Amino acid sequence: MDQTYQRIVLASRPQGRVTPANFRLECVPQSIPGPGQLRVRVHYLSLDPYMRGRMDEAKSYAESQKLDETMIGGAVGVVDASNHPGFAVGDTVVGLLGWQEYGLSDGTMLTKIDTRVVPMSAYLGPVGMPGVTAWYGLNCICEPKRGETVLVSAASGAVGSVVGQLAKQVGCRAVGIAGGPEKCEYVVDELGFDACIDHRSHADAQSMARALRAAAPDGVDCLFENVGGICLDAALSCMNPFGRIALCGLIAGYDGADIALANVRALLVMRLKLRGFIVSDHMDAWPPALAELGRAVATEKIKYRETIAEGLAAAPKAFIGLLAGRNFGKQLVKLV
Repeated sequence: MDQTYQRIVLASRPQGRVTPANFRLECVPQSIPGPGQLRVRVHYLSLDPYMRGRMDEAKSYAESQKLDETMIGGAVGVVDASNHPGFAVGDTVVGLLGWQEYGLSDGTMLTKIDTRVVPMSAYLGPVGMPGVTAWYGLNCICEPKRGETVLVSAASGAVGSVVGQLAKQVGCRAVGIAGGPEKCEYVVDELGFDACIDHRSHADAQSMARALRAAAPDGVDCLFENVGGICLDAALSCMNPFGRIALCGLIAGYDGADIALANVRALLVMRLKLRGFIVSDHMDAWPPALAELGRAVATEKIKYRETIAEGLAAAPKAFIGLLAGRNFGKQLVKLV
């Protein structure tokens, strides 16, 4: 066993866009589990857009990431030392272990997982927080009915890709928005969406709205919003009366930019329901969601793609790429 291991800490808070200088790679002494503790050798890190908001020192739904401490984040790995009665050496687990090669835990918010039919990395994607986010927002907020149209922004991403596939499974028309022709082809040809719009081809909300009306001629009944900006503004102008909007993310504003809306009147005129949500507020939904998602991934009813960066030192660049939309599907960092 090595006497030290590596971790990445938040060195400074971003002023606008995240840069590599906001992070610092450190070598720290190896942790020895005390009574009731266990140590996990991390195999994969999960990189997710929500981390950008936690890097700011601002009031939010969760505590800000502290400076000079290990970057927050989900991870999956294998227990390599344990003084905890509920976990044995060799158990595969998932939890908030952060950006580090080894994580020490008292077992809180740590879950044992079965990798015999579902790959380890999928527990950070379609059978993890992104998948549950998709499941909850679609089923509990959008509540789609057969024959309705569901619009999904960031449709090729870890959350959006699952939303569209679940929508198709209940008999809806699924329309995606993604960045670039390759992602749009994947969304339609591999994930089974009915249509996908390349947002990079549209400079303003008016142009985007015209494309949306062509892709959703009967209007939009449910919107699963991950992006904000012109995507949300255009979608508002295409919503049907009594439409439902699950507001999951606003990545267009994660660098501090304002998110202006010109079509806000649609919220009233179309009597829309808009609800922002954080999936960690709804832990009662996780067991049924994970059970359904696990079965769907195991039987290939839900398809997914991963972008994998190699080595802990690659995490900052990969995270910056995620915020810029350079990833394809779920962004992971492979450590083992």
